[in-house]
Amino acid sequence: MQNVRWRTGLSQTLLAACVAFAPGLAAALTTNLTAPGASEELRDRLTAASSIMNADTNGLDTSQELLAASLSDYTTLIQILYDEGYFSPVINIRVNGREAADIPALDPPRTVNTVAISVQTGRSFTFGKAQIAPVTPDTEIPEGFATGQTATTGVIRDAASVGVLSWRKAGYAKARVGQQRIVANNRQAKLDADITLAPGPKLRFGQLKIPQNSTVRPEAISKIAGFPSGQTYDPAKVQKVGTRLRRTGSFSSVTLEEAEVPNPDGTLDFEAVVVDQVPRRFSFGASISSSQGLELSGSWMHRNFFGNAERFQIQGRVSNIGGEEDIDGGLSIRLDQPAKLGPDDSIFYLAQIGTDNQEHYKLTRFYLGGGVRRVFSDTLFAELGVNAGLSRADDVFGERDFYMMTFPLRVNWDKRDSKVSATKGYFLDSFVTPYLGFSDTESGLSGYFDARGYLSLTSTASIVLAGRVQLGTLIGPSLQDVSPEFLYYSGGAGTVRGQPYESLGVPVAGGISGGRSLLAVSAEVRGRITESISLVGFFDIAAVGRDQFVTADSPYHSGAGLGVRYDLGGLGPLRLDLAMPVEGTTNDGLQFYLGIGQAF
Repeated sequence: MQNVRWRTGLSQTLLAACVAFAPGLAAALTTNLTAPGASEELRDRLTAASSIMNADTNGLDTSQELLAASLSDYTTLIQILYDEGYFSPVINIRVNGREAADIPALDPPRTVNTVAISVQTGRSFTFGKAQIAPVTPDTEIPEGFATGQTATTGVIRDAASVGVLSWRKAGYAKARVGQQRIVANNRQAKLDADITLAPGPKLRFGQLKIPQNSTVRPEAISKIAGFPSGQTYDPAKVQKVGTRLRRTGSFSSVTLEEAEVPNPDGTLDFEAVVVDQVPRRFSFGASISSSQGLELSGSWMHRNFFGNAERFQIQGRVSNIGGEEDIDGGLSIRLDQPAKLGPDDSIFYLAQIGTDNQEHYKLTRFYLGGGVRRVFSDTLFAELGVNAGLSRADDVFGERDFYMMTFPLRVNWDKRDSKVSATKGYFLDSFVTPYLGFSDTESGLSGYFDARGYLSLTSTASIVLAGRVQLGTLIGPSLQDVSPEFLYYSGGAGTVRGQPYESLGVPVAGGISGGRSLLAVSAEVRGRITESISLVGFFDIAAVGRDQFVTADSPYHSGAGLGVRYDLGGLGPLRLDLAMPVEGTTNDGLQFYLGIGQAF
């Protein structure tokens, strides 16, 4: 099956022992790898995998280390060639001109100056016989595992893995690879592979054993897990149980271990192994812009507030520090209780109080409420709430009070590859809020939709196109009969960079009011310069309408600029954007924005 000049046995054992204790440092080392007839891609792969070819990177400098690396390369290079379909290679590794495997065990060189690797791949093998059985009716064996196709160990492993996984998906939890018969015919360059699978019995889920070492109560863990006892075994259901437990945030690690032996009644028990997360977390954030000044935010969270994996969070914000308007801020409290209505359904309660001091309005509001949250998958969730609140507004229409009940519905679908710096995928977030007014407050419906998409133009994501569309509408009351919190403005980091924050609205009696509709579009080109630094070019445009939909006559503005990003790892990039207005009246000129995370 192979023709490799590599002596094994006592001499190699003695050589390794002597090498380990032989004194001496290597002089300047020269290495070389040749593989006549091999593709450039294969040569690159052999070079990258070789320990001796990467001696400097691996910190190998003594003769003992270099000889040991040379010996280990025989096995490493053979495995790569097998993976590529070459089952009769000849490999020579010469150290100072002598075959590494033939160096006398009691007379190793004191220094290593040159190492030359020569690889003769031989002919590429194809499958003569490629068979795997028994398999389920819906098993999709890899196309490469077939007579006449290039024979590689990777394809054989993939075929066996797919076969076993298909049986497990069908309920056969203990499916495994049974007998294997793999024969290489060097003369014909053929490889026969005959794999027998052992599916074992079809099983059902038994009981989930709950750990007693967690600060989360065992009954709470069981309820959150929603273990499907009695149902046919399915690895996807096992994964879902683990996801439910991790989603609470109470655990830093969750593992579900299946029993080695099924129960006599055809069920299979599992044990949950969890490691508690640090219960408390404090976070702090800051951003600064030329018009809004400094904004500081912070939050305190407890991940297991009452011992049932409840999440209790307090968030605070102070804005307009050194900005053009008076200082404002807010405080919010939220409690999430998991698995109250089912393993994928939680209940939340919230309270919020805050004041916004903006150029065109001042708003103070207070809300109490709660709701339910349903998680449909790792990427999709929805929330439905009921809130009671009051607010006091002072804007172009004068000072007014509003009393209302709101019924917010949120649907969030996040298919991005990263939440802090996406390079592909999309993000959809929608809010529909009917509200019922009391006293002199009119009723209506507010809708806001945020869609973002990301496309990488290179395989390494060094150039990424990012786009965002925001739509807003208000159905029902006229401008003077609605709280500013339901109206739309444009300008600033969240809509149009280069324009002052919330500078665009609709003209009313010599002043500016928010509009009943919004259409905002943003586009970015992100180019990575180094591993940590990226440059961004962007253009933003938005229109605000007096009616429930933006029209061609609606006022609009736009801005464009350049940005720099410095990668902070899991926190996302440190962001600096410099922007100028393109269309729309403003006397503020250059605007700058500094924060953490991409603009969208």
